[in-house]
Amino acid sequence: MEELTGEVEDIIYKNETNGYCIASFYMGNADTVIVGYLPFVNKGDSLKVTGKFVTHPEYGEQFKVDTFEKIIPETKEALERYLANGVIKGVGPATAKKILNKFGEATIEILRNEPEELTKIKGITKTKAIEISESFIENWELWQIVGFLEKFGIQAASAQAIYKKLGADTIKKIEEDPYILGELSIRVDFTQIDKMALSIGIEKNNLRRIGSGIRHALNLASINGHSCVLEANLITFVTEFLGISEEDVIDGIKDLRAKEQIAVETREEMSTTDGKTEMRLQDWIYLMDFYKTEKNIANRIIAIEQAENIKKINNIQKEIKKVSNIDLSAKQKEAIEQINENNVAIITGGPGTGKTTIIRTIIDLYKKEGKKVVLCAPTGRAAKRMTEATGEEAKTLHRLLEIGKLSDDKPNPDLEVTPIDGDVVIIDEMSMVDMFLMNYVLKGLFKGTKLVLVGDIDQLPSVGPGSVLKDLIESKRIPYTILNKIFRQAAKSKIIVNSHKVNDGINFFEEKDEEEDTLDDFDFIPENNQKKVQEMILDMYESDMQIITPTKKGDLGTKVLNKLLQEKYNPYEDYKAEKKFGDIVFREGDKIMQTKNNYDMTWVKGLEIGSGIFNGEMGQIIEIDNSEGKVKIKFDDDKIAIYETPDLEQLEHSYAITVHKSQGSEFNQVVFPIMQVAPMLLTRNLLYTGMTRAKNRLVIIGSKYSVEFMINNVNTKKRNTGLKFKLQEV
Repeated sequence: MEELTGEVEDIIYKNETNGYCIASFYMGNADTVIVGYLPFVNKGDSLKVTGKFVTHPEYGEQFKVDTFEKIIPETKEALERYLANGVIKGVGPATAKKILNKFGEATIEILRNEPEELTKIKGITKTKAIEISESFIENWELWQIVGFLEKFGIQAASAQAIYKKLGADTIKKIEEDPYILGELSIRVDFTQIDKMALSIGIEKNNLRRIGSGIRHALNLASINGHSCVLEANLITFVTEFLGISEEDVIDGIKDLRAKEQIAVETREEMSTTDGKTEMRLQDWIYLMDFYKTEKNIANRIIAIEQAENIKKINNIQKEIKKVSNIDLSAKQKEAIEQINENNVAIITGGPGTGKTTIIRTIIDLYKKEGKKVVLCAPTGRAAKRMTEATGEEAKTLHRLLEIGKLSDDKPNPDLEVTPIDGDVVIIDEMSMVDMFLMNYVLKGLFKGTKLVLVGDIDQLPSVGPGSVLKDLIESKRIPYTILNKIFRQAAKSKIIVNSHKVNDGINFFEEKDEEEDTLDDFDFIPENNQKKVQEMILDMYESDMQIITPTKKGDLGTKVLNKLLQEKYNPYEDYKAEKKFGDIVFREGDKIMQTKNNYDMTWVKGLEIGSGIFNGEMGQIIEIDNSEGKVKIKFDDDKIAIYETPDLEQLEHSYAITVHKSQGSEFNQVVFPIMQVAPMLLTRNLLYTGMTRAKNRLVIIGSKYSVEFMINNVNTKKRNTGLKFKLQEV
């Protein structure tokens, strides 16, 4: 690590949202360019920066800043430039010169502690003097915040967000209650906050510390998909994590409950202790937002289902014959009649079982009745698939509900959404819908609207917490149809047949005699050498092919495969602009994926302008403008968005993606490498989900043992939720 001291001569680029900055830096006898997260830094500031020199492929040598500290300008000239740069309210170049000429070395003391002295300068009233002093003190405090937080491992990028949340006296507020940082919805690790708190003398069994530890534990559980935690397990975890007694944790739970920050739900459930299974009462602990969300879902969906069925079509069987020239199966007719007889209905089944035919028939039936049918799905790719399959426009749920940026970037059960203008709302890929998104959907529905939920319960659950589709079905409060028959046309596809075999726990290695017209759309290539599998993937890759893998790590993980595939299929060329961001090189022509929800990203689609690019959306880099530091991306649904340099942290290459990221998507050709990885990834539903992403061709390459292990491994991680219980209690 090197240390430089100097003055910011000019700001070349600055992202006001996260503080990422590129600036020219003068060190008395030399200058350089510094880059990094430098919130609160302005032209004229004197800094001490720590980091290292790096070489940018286009811009040459730069100093990459890890940490920085604002320092008082050491010379009269430097202080004058700082005061004159417009940061201090009421002070421009002329006033700055007057102040320095009048007070010299005492200037900072006057500005901080004796503002009335400024009135001795012509043109500065008492009011203006106080205004100048307050502005200087505010900026002075900003100087201190970065250094104060850096001592506790909190990076400069977070410092700006913290100041925006806490405002004046930020340091004082943090010193009085460090755990306030955990409630600001910024990326600060609880262990960092706790370290800070203990270092300034907060006791281990302080009630505020215990409460924050409990909330942290519940948040950790939500990352793994749980909406609640069994009280006994929570007490054990927090006791060990914070190094306190069980009695202390119980006191913390009582305190949070009294403050309505958590909720406790008592359920009578089967429980096993010492080999004995019996019904007993058990307490489950929720963060209040999670509890309210489940409660809202249960109350609203039952209210919609029990409302008057005003959209019912008379003589439904006769009407089906009028709109459909397809010979529907008994199950398909049952599903359509169930939708007609109820305000809420669920259709679940694997590929080739006729879900799309049911959706098309429902559209035709209700459009004939003059009703408006709204189609939607949780992701852009899923919505696009729905549009292609039905010929009708489908929107993402976020776009349909016009969900803007969530308050404090966290779930909000009380968030207002745009009401859905439709008589029948059909949601596809329901297995991907988490509890918070489901709550927003139900908030947007009017009583009397029909809601049709379509999905595959055997796929991987939603990335976000909850198991909505599964809980709705298992509650038996919502009518549902399970489609389990593969239609004849679909049965010609070995992809579909083998996917169903896997789902039924049957090995697809032993081929049965095939019908003459069976499609040759599936291959399994046994290979135990990872390097050879790599070579096969590189040899067979085509532009309309998607590599899907269980993991990010290792020789067959997305990180390594993306680098290799980019090198071979989109290599460096003189005519292709590229941009390096961290260890990743983005190049014109690259396939990319958005990896987090960005509600503010503006996009253009023809004459339409909107905002919001969401986790999992895929596209291609069509232009890189290095002079402006901008990257233009065209997404698969034809939206075009322009990313600035700091936004690139939201992107990764998508020549290869994980099975989890592939949910809701369908690709013409899929290559699916499977080797020995973490056992938690070798599950039946992960294999099944990956296989069902392929539309026209699927190639599985890898270890026969690992594939067999996945087929037999049904020990998918159970999610702790309470929606089923609440539905049954309504």
